[in-house]
Amino acid sequence: MAQYDGEYLTTREVAELLRIKERKVYDLAASGDIPCTRALGKLLFPRTALDAWLARHGSGDTGTPAVFPTVFLGSHDPLLEWALRESGSGVATYFDGSLDGLDRFAKAEGIATGLHIFDSDMDDWNVPTIRTRFAGKPVVLVEWAWRERGLIVPAGNPNNIEGITDLKGLRLVPRQSQAGSQILLEHQLAEAGLTKGAVTLVHASRTETDAALAVLEAQADAAFGLLCVAKQYRLDFVPIVRERFDLLVWRSEWFEEPFQRFLELCRSGAFAERVETMPGYDVSGLGRVRCNSR
Repeated sequence: MAQYDGEYLTTREVAELLRIKERKVYDLAASGDIPCTRALGKLLFPRTALDAWLARHGSGDTGTPAVFPTVFLGSHDPLLEWALRESGSGVATYFDGSLDGLDRFAKAEGIATGLHIFDSDMDDWNVPTIRTRFAGKPVVLVEWAWRERGLIVPAGNPNNIEGITDLKGLRLVPRQSQAGSQILLEHQLAEAGLTKGAVTLVHASRTETDAALAVLEAQADAAFGLLCVAKQYRLDFVPIVRERFDLLVWRSEWFEEPFQRFLELCRSGAFAERVETMPGYDVSGLGRVRCNSR
């Protein structure tokens, strides 16, 4: 690596030092995440301050890093999973729940995270959580899709389930505690007056698909899942709620090639055709900014 002995570094020198593109250096400077000064129209980076900034990030600081792993975090969504794979973006996935994704995203373990967290006090999805946890961070929350969520039951609905209250005494598939669907399920059970022990919880499923498979394989009487997954496995579905699934993205990563490839796929005819095969999705607001933290 080249050595930079001057008191100030140029944008190009910082990019070489950090092994990133110059555009990303400008993004970091514009958001105030890297120490810099401006002289005669040029950005200059004090070497002493830059060394201190690098030391902080190397010792576990949770501010915005120079480089993000190309990973998509958060809640599992079948359409999102398909789009990331189909786009050829090269983005890896680690879907283990909305809260898990936010924790990892805050530690800069990925470029974006998916979430569907309902705030009953504000009667809103995701925005209150992001405004609380990521105020002042260079992130943007954009809409992915509205989804139909409800009770997935065996074909023919043998237990005649019509709503949450009918789950009393039956076997129900929970999700991991960090999942947005589990948070919402617990809220729905409480609203229906079903206290702990009123339903029998089987082994937790970690994806929407696994939850439906538990019902298909008669391991449970119902799962709190998505309409599209129920239809995929020819299971019956009792609608409960329409939820909004959003994507939280580091602003600098929005313009990088992996995320742009993903967005290009989302604007394509192939994506529209895929949505048509997956009932319960409304993507008419895809890309709408829901929260722009500064």
